[in-house]
Amino acid sequence: MLWSLAFERLGVVVGDLYFLDPGAAAGSEGAERGVRLELRMFERDEAPGSVYSATPIRVGRPIWRVDLLETVSSEPGSLDRAHHHPTFRDWEPGRRVFVEELSADPVGWLAGRLAAIESVLSDAEIDPDDLGPGDLEAMRAAGPMIVSEVERALKSVADGAAGLAPASDEDFVRSGWL
Repeated sequence: MLWSLAFERLGVVVGDLYFLDPGAAAGSEGAERGVRLELRMFERDEAPGSVYSATPIRVGRPIWRVDLLETVSSEPGSLDRAHHHPTFRDWEPGRRVFVEELSADPVGWLAGRLAAIESVLSDAEIDPDDLGPGDLEAMRAAGPMIVSEVERALKSVADGAAGLAPASDEDFVRSGWL
């Protein structure tokens, strides 16, 4: 599942995911599942045909990532591996930042961060000139809709309908759009 919302240049993507064994840091061994949200730059190319043709749209570089993850062996909804990445360098996320409030109240924490979008972008070292003139206000106004989608996705994972391991036995690291 991939859900996206774009404004002028700034947008957000939300998706479920399943990691077989991230093993990136001590204490993160074993499979994990959950929901990932990323702020991204969106790009619109010129229409390739007539004025009526579809416009190519690219979901561009990541800015900020929130991983609402839990170990597969934990109680659904535990979010025992929830963290965020305040920065990216090109396509690679910066360090994981674990915030107690993020695990305790992911919806409230996310709503607060979206309401303070300037702070998120400042932490991510994003030049405001890279954004469209209405992006900040549009993102703030869409905060409740984005949070609602994250809640829906978290419920799908908790209900066992999303964030699932792939059916094939092929070697994989992660399953999901993000």
